[in-house]
Amino acid sequence: MSLIFAVFLTNPAPICVLDEVDAPLDDHNVERFCNLMEEMAKTTETRFVIITHNPITMARMDRLFGVTMAEQGVSQLVSVDLQAAEAMREAS
Repeated sequence: MSLIFAVFLTNPAPICVLDEVDAPLDDHNVERFCNLMEEMAKTTETRFVIITHNPITMARMDRLFGVTMAEQGVSQLVSVDLQAAEAMREAS
């Protein structure tokens, strides 16, 4: 992971897809990973797509996309803007 981030800091790409890179990390290191993602997104203008099952990582993101299967063989995409969801929760 360090090599990937070093490459992106020296030669940033417009998008980076990371697939469950936080899976082996403990909670403290997941927080550090999320802090690094925020910093890199600001300094490099790279958009990060992070595939994860970790609730800590999900809570730190701007937008979540989920795939659910309401019936066998039919997938449905769900999108949640976390800032808007938090504002709705506070308003109620």
